[in-house]
Order: sequence, then C-alpha cells, then structure tokens
Amino acid sequence: MKGPDKRSSTQASAAFQSLRLVFVLATVMWASFLYYHFTVLSAGARRATVLDGASADPCRGRYVYVHDLPPRFNADILRGCQNTSDQYRWPDMCGFISNAGLGRALADPLDGDFTGENGWYGTHQFALDAIFHNRMRQYECLTTHSALANAVFVPFYAGFDFVRYHWGYDNATRDAASVELTDWLMRRPEWARMGGRDHFLVAGRTGFDFRRSNNMNPSWGTDLLNMPGGREMSVLVLEVSRVPHSREYAVPYPTYFHPRSDADVRRWQDRVRGLERRSLIAFVGAPRPDNPYNIRQQIIAQCEASDVCRLLGCGFGTSQCHTPGNIMRLFQRATFCLQPPGDSYTRRSAFDSMVAGCIPVFFHPVSAYLQYWWHLPVHHETYSVFIPEDDVRSRNVSIEAVLRAIPPETVERMRDEVIKMIPRLVYADPRSKLETVKDAFDVAVEGIIDKVARARAEAAADESSFSHAMEMFGFRRK
Repeated sequence: MKGPDKRSSTQASAAFQSLRLVFVLATVMWASFLYYHFTVLSAGARRATVLDGASADPCRGRYVYVHDLPPRFNADILRGCQNTSDQYRWPDMCGFISNAGLGRALADPLDGDFTGENGWYGTHQFALDAIFHNRMRQYECLTTHSALANAVFVPFYAGFDFVRYHWGYDNATRDAASVELTDWLMRRPEWARMGGRDHFLVAGRTGFDFRRSNNMNPSWGTDLLNMPGGREMSVLVLEVSRVPHSREYAVPYPTYFHPRSDADVRRWQDRVRGLERRSLIAFVGAPRPDNPYNIRQQIIAQCEASDVCRLLGCGFGTSQCHTPGNIMRLFQRATFCLQPPGDSYTRRSAFDSMVAGCIPVFFHPVSAYLQYWWHLPVHHETYSVFIPEDDVRSRNVSIEAVLRAIPPETVERMRDEVIKMIPRLVYADPRSKLETVKDAFDVAVEGIIDKVARARAEAAADESSFSHAMEMFGFRRK
C-alpha cells in the first residue's frame, strides 16, 4: 500500500506545482493587461470619446502636445550661443539663430533675387532645432491635453547642445543635459502612457553625433540616443546613423529659402522653371585630400577638364562657398548638380540644388535613396541620376558622357519632378503661415504621427493577443 500512496502523493505535488506556475503566469499577464488597459488603451478611449462627436474636426488625428521644458533645455542654450565659438572649428552661432532660427536676412547686391524680403536667409545647416521648434509654435493642431495628443513633441535643442560642449570637454559634461532631460521626461505621466514611444524630438545634426558609444571616436558627440529615455523616442535627424533605423528619421537640411506664403512658393517654382540652364554640370564643394577613399578629388578633376562643368571650390580659407547667392546662382544655371559624399553620406548642397531646380546626381544610395522616405520620391530615377562611386573611383566612367546620354525629354521630366518637390524640401518662415502648401515641417509631423499611430495599433494588437491568452487560462474581461 505504501507504493501507490507514494505515487499519489508525488502526482498531487506535481499537479500543485503546475497550478502554482499557471497562477504565477496568470498574475503576471493580468498585471500587464492592467498596464496596457489603463495607459495605452485608456488614452485611446478618452481620445475617441472626445473626438467621436467632432467628426468635422480638422485636427482629428493630428493633435500634438508640446512638453513645457525648463528653459535650460532650449532657451538658455541659445542665450549661450557665443560659447559655441571656436577659433578654427565652429563659428559663433549667435548670428545664425536670429530671425526665429533662420539667421540673418540676405542682401543681394547683384540682382536682388536673394534677399530677406523674398524669403532668403543665411541659414546654418545645423539650425533645425530652433527652426522646427518655432514652426511647431505655429502648428494649427496643438493641444494642452496630453491624453488627446497623437504625438508628443520634446523641444530639446540637442544639436546646439552638441556644439557647446564638443571641443575641450569630457563625456560627462557632454552628456549632462541629455541625462537631465531623459530623467525629467521619464518622471512625467505623459511618458508612462506609451513608455516614450509617442514622443519625438529634433536633433538637427547626423544621428552619429548623438550615439557616441557606437562611434569609432570615443570622444565624438553625446550619447543621447543610446541612454534610457533617449532610445525610446523617435528623433528627426539630418542623416540616420545606420540604414535602416527604427527610431531615427531623416529630414531635409535647412536651405536658404524660407517662404512666407503659398504665393512665395509658387513664384519661386515659376522662376526656376523658366531659367535658361547654360551649364550641363555644376559642383560646389571641397576636396578631401586626407581621405583617399573619397571620390571628390576625381569629381573635381573631371569637372576641371570639362567645358560644360562649372565648379565653385570650397578650399580652406575661402569664403565663396559661404555666400548663398554665389551657390544658388551656380545651381540655377546648371542642369545637373553633382552630390558626392563629404564628411558623411548626405549633404545640405543636395537640397540647395534641388531648390534651384537642378537635377541631383548621387554616387551613393545612402546619400538620398535609403533615407528621407517622407520627403523624396521612392522611385529615385524620376528626379535624380545615380552613378556608382566605385565606377568614379576606378576611373571607369565619364560623368559628362553619362549625363549627355540622357534624352532631352527625360531631362525635362526629371526637372519638372524636382521643381514639384520644392515645397517639401523647404522650411517655411516660422513667423508666417502657409495656407495649402505643405513644407518639410508639415511632411515630417505627418510622418511622425503616422508612426505613432502604428505603434498604438501594435500595442492594441498585443493586448488582444494577451486577452486571448487570458481566456485560455479561464480569465475573462468583465
């Protein structure tokens, strides 16, 4: 009799252990369910309740909540703009942040086209933090009720923060503001709603500049996008740190043109459409003699040897490449503008040239085709020419011959496509408002809101799967 009793006792113990495991799993899953129910789903329910009765609301699905950050994260950084000055490496940024981040108004002594009155400014390529924030202040669908927001904007000036402590400081100093920011955000109830996945910020430089621990240079940049809090948010950068990337989204570099009205945009498009393109090719840039792998030297050599290529050299100590009028006039007179990689894969020059109606010629797919998904056409052959950089490096291709071989009717179609793209490539003057035209800011906000909506849908799907699993264990929602 002892044998069967012992087996029964063992079986009962095993059954108890199984039931205890089921209970533990059910408890964990129930806690997860409560979290999703009272954060993601409850917020969605409140949003639906408010908006169901307002089907005509033009802001439905477009609301943005802006965190009211302490000024040390934005305004105070700008007030210390003179601290970014370095004798050789960086200019004094104070002049570049005037006029709502657009920089000083241009005065064109030659033909009067490129003036502040016409929407032209000496905009710095890394001034997007301030420009975007000032545009957001004019956004028509801001809300003070975070539970109704479709996305949450964090107006931290990450790009300017990079500059002020980059040279001559240790990593702890470089990261100080980022650490304070993420700590501040993660304590907010808005963060808890989706764990930061509905938050976004603008870091107006390349993604590499905010991922120091991933860089070969252990002293380059901050580590904002690798630290807790930073890695959960979406970030708009000028160039993503790797392709593809699930949290970084590339947006256009700021150009010199900032229209104040729809009419300004249409007027400029009409102007570049009617220009006589006297040169086949143009290139603005400097060689990279310290980088033998870079193809700029070969491009400059081909341009100098051609009768149909115009070159604006940007060697050290020269100022002609810092004169917007010179750059834009060269681009306006050319049919094709060469855009090889420089310090990184992307260039501000690519966007300046397209604003001038010049067809860009790229030599690496990461320079445009594998990012800027929201702003550039998917079918890159409709607006640009691609010549593999390996062919240029090995001297197996004549750039002039490739471009001459394109039929005139194809060139005309490509130029028309570039001109149609212009509104999506420029940032309107933050002190005014476009009526029907969508600029680069509008396109970026739409992209972020769509991304957050997909994240919410995924969270809802996860909760649905969880509910199904709960029912399998005999638990039912009441």
